[in-house]
Amino acid sequence: MPRELPTPVLAYAVRTLACEVGIMVTASHNPPQDNGYKVYLGGRAVEEDARGVQIVAPHDAGIAAHIAATDSVDLADEGWNVLPGAIETDYVAGVRDLADPARTDRDLRIVLTPLHGVGGRTARAVLTGAGFDDVTLVALQAEPDPDFPTVAFPNPEEPGALDLAVETAEQVGADLVIANDPDADRVALAAREPASGTWRMLRGDEVGTLLGLHLVARGGDAPAVFANSIVSSRLLGRIAAASGVPHEQTLTGFKWIARVHGLSFGYEEALGYCVAPELVRDKDGISAALLLAELAAATKAEGRTLFDLLDDAYRTHGLHASDQLSVRVDDLDVLGELMTRLRQHPPSSFAGSELTVSEDLARGSAALPPTDGLLYLTADQTRVIIRPSGTEPKLKCYLEVIEPADPAVSLEDARIAAQQRLAAVKRDVGAALGL
Repeated sequence: MPRELPTPVLAYAVRTLACEVGIMVTASHNPPQDNGYKVYLGGRAVEEDARGVQIVAPHDAGIAAHIAATDSVDLADEGWNVLPGAIETDYVAGVRDLADPARTDRDLRIVLTPLHGVGGRTARAVLTGAGFDDVTLVALQAEPDPDFPTVAFPNPEEPGALDLAVETAEQVGADLVIANDPDADRVALAAREPASGTWRMLRGDEVGTLLGLHLVARGGDAPAVFANSIVSSRLLGRIAAASGVPHEQTLTGFKWIARVHGLSFGYEEALGYCVAPELVRDKDGISAALLLAELAAATKAEGRTLFDLLDDAYRTHGLHASDQLSVRVDDLDVLGELMTRLRQHPPSSFAGSELTVSEDLARGSAALPPTDGLLYLTADQTRVIIRPSGTEPKLKCYLEVIEPADPAVSLEDARIAAQQRLAAVKRDVGAALGL
């Protein structure tokens, strides 16, 4: 690449240049001491739907075997080709053109932060190129800095990560905060809640719901399939069904979501969204940011908010509320011990609702390949999924409850009931883990 560029630009380049392989060295949203890399295959290595998608087995094991067998690497002195700056320009143009030409509302004041990562310049170019001229970058986080000096953890999901962005939003009177993680394949939103007047970061499932609603409303002639991971909210599936859009669930991770045939929109609750698989067949925090800005501007022009749109969805499809319980460990063996404990001593209920489904995902099924995880479903549609993280030393427990749509019950009462159920579920999960 000609300079430090976001991961989605590499994923774009693999497809548009018909590359055999793309490699991105990145710590993504992890701490400064971490490093890692993503691999995309294309060309002759994989089938059409998998070109420019993150690798899965057996390619991961094959690469690991080569690494293990290699003592040293001699780098070539010549033969390297550096791509021209046009690769970024072309990506920006392709993403900019995703904006709906029929929507001319651009009255939106945006605060943008790349969290010390490499996405600031590219994301701003996309937004301004699509007509969003009022974009303020968080000054202390605008330039790439691998030490991430202003945040304890450079992940938009972590408490405190958006504090500077919200402070900036207060100073400039912004309508919306947009935050990318350092390699810009994820995006987070914060907006002012009308009821409290305070800024709140939207959960990943809330953003996924908004994008699903927006894309349904935009329509289009291309084959449309919505997909999300099994640990993400079930609300997208209900929205898709009501709109006549096919919907699929996949294992966690975009290496699975992006492989869905006919995909038009996919997301996972960890702030990953794919809104233009023809351009980037992976999560892309920049293209998603553009469509979210478009939706926020149109909603503002109607005198409404993004929270109003979510409430509309809850009134129609039921209030879906989610939470997580994460157990961070120093010894990875502890993760296996916790999973073994659950398999040997499975729970019988959560929050007083008896289990109707207890599925060991390691066995695999006709719909899903095997993975280390456990899925529980109760009589009142409470869902719990427990799995070791694929990127961090954590055991992650995903909790979701649904309060059915009922005109006789106010949304506020439904929220209170949902939060009480989630708290009870979290206590029961902790007890099952011996915490």
